[in-house]
Amino acid sequence: MNHTPLVENIIVTENLSKSVKTSDGLLTILSSIDLIIKSGESIAIIGESGSGKSTLISLLAGLDTPSTGTIHLNGHSLTRLDEEGRANVRRALIGFVFQSFQLLPSLTALENVMLPLELNGAQNAKTAATALLTRVGLANRLSHTSKQLSGGEQQRVALARAFVTHPKILFADEPTGNLDSKTGAHIIDLLFELNSENNTTLILVTHDRALAARCGRRIELNAGRVIL
Repeated sequence: MNHTPLVENIIVTENLSKSVKTSDGLLTILSSIDLIIKSGESIAIIGESGSGKSTLISLLAGLDTPSTGTIHLNGHSLTRLDEEGRANVRRALIGFVFQSFQLLPSLTALENVMLPLELNGAQNAKTAATALLTRVGLANRLSHTSKQLSGGEQQRVALARAFVTHPKILFADEPTGNLDSKTGAHIIDLLFELNSENNTTLILVTHDRALAARCGRRIELNAGRVIL
């Protein structure tokens, strides 16, 4: 799937809501979210635990579907696509960095980073993956599996995997949540460096207001609604 031409407003949502059925009745997680995110912006989504931050990025990335409302991502109407269509959009346009790293344990660092390139049919997967792992300081860890890597090293592999396809949009969900403060600070520096080099639209979920302040704009959620 080829990238579509540059769209100034890379993400637009209208009246976005998400509710789920529980034993106590209908639980509203997000309500009436209207967003406009421009290409190249860095956005921090902040709020207390349970405010709907992770649910929001799951919807924006097409990992989940809303109860009401629309999502346009780089010109694609996610709410009109089936799961295969949303998967194609994700593969072409989106990178992810998660708190729990999400590396495949049976693969080496190099193989983890090569994987999204191979899924896209890239011919230079090994060269590109090696170059990016070297860029994040892991040239001597290419053949190590996740069990042989520290938490900080695993997250650097995850960063390399996220950026290796040159995504238009990067979603980072509490990327330093499982790291000590010194290692986390280094990972965040790398994240912003790679983001700037690639001119990626960054959407960062965090409860850390100091980290959020490094982004160009902040969106605050409270009880499923945007309050800032």
